[in-house]
Amino acid sequence: MAIPKFDPKELDGPESQFMPGVKTFNYPVSMYDGVKALYDRKPVWQVLDSMDNKLFTPRIIPDNVARALIFEAGEPFDAVTQGGGLDMFGIDWEYIPVATGSMVRPGKPFIEDANEWYDKVVWPDIDSWDWEGSAKLNNGTYLKPENYNVAWFQTGWYERLISFMDFEGAIMALYDEDQQDAVKALFDKLSDLYVRIFEKYVTHFPDVHAFFIHDDWGSQKETFFSPALCEEMIVPYMKRVTDFLHSKGKMCILHSCGQLLKQVPNIIAAGWDAWGPQLMNDTHKIYELYGDKLLIGVDPAPIAEDATEEQQRAAAREYADKFCNPKKPSFFNFYSASKLTPAFREEMYKQSRINYSK
Repeated sequence: MAIPKFDPKELDGPESQFMPGVKTFNYPVSMYDGVKALYDRKPVWQVLDSMDNKLFTPRIIPDNVARALIFEAGEPFDAVTQGGGLDMFGIDWEYIPVATGSMVRPGKPFIEDANEWYDKVVWPDIDSWDWEGSAKLNNGTYLKPENYNVAWFQTGWYERLISFMDFEGAIMALYDEDQQDAVKALFDKLSDLYVRIFEKYVTHFPDVHAFFIHDDWGSQKETFFSPALCEEMIVPYMKRVTDFLHSKGKMCILHSCGQLLKQVPNIIAAGWDAWGPQLMNDTHKIYELYGDKLLIGVDPAPIAEDATEEQQRAAAREYADKFCNPKKPSFFNFYSASKLTPAFREEMYKQSRINYSK
């Protein structure tokens, strides 16, 4: 796709269909084409993570209800009254309003030793989920081909282990030589399951273009486990799933919380196309080191709260000139959305259009 030159008329756009009150622009191509161009590493503008794409989390996936995150057509979903409950493995989650999310109540783990999973884990019957009904509800209504639709998938490999064993048990299972083989076998079977689920998505939701998959690996200050352990215990099983999705022409976006600079080589090795780091990460350094191999959600430099409009616009131009490089593209990190003043966002869009069309 030839990238059209910037036209000032693009700045006079309507309100976002996804975020009420947020102005959009008269994009020169469809939202689908614009976001796809980013993943083809030929971006048209600086894509805003989770704003320029459309997230999809249908009710037919039990984890989406348990984790209290439903984005689809049909009746509105109220997280407080409807969130929580049993996930696809029958693990009970509780919605915590103050955290705006769900968790498994700790203290009574489903299994205490990873070797127990062979006898205790009951695998979900995904064929019993109403795929056809969900397709009828969402295709052409919520899922439209002109949008870039991203299926958000909760609870990856290590997160699934935590749901079975609580955090302390899960982290010990990764390190304990007597449990490691069982963990690997569990992760391998999880990959089998996830491939089957994603094949259902590909079949029933043809306008899902990418998968946004959760697996948290770190805390505020440090990764939970060493890169070497992650490379051995998690990467091969992730790679099976990303290889499958790539074979179907789908992009793979990782959600992984925590300070993960040390783990970025593993993120790349596991086959992810993009990652939006949380704010404890130095996204500028990560972009500098790895932005040629992984699309990074990059934060702007700090901006004073009392910055004038011109200072905001100058900061946006500086951001775009550093990170909107057609030879090494990036996207704007969702976690910095609060810094998107109207002036900054407009100027960033304009300068990114200019830079990416060179």
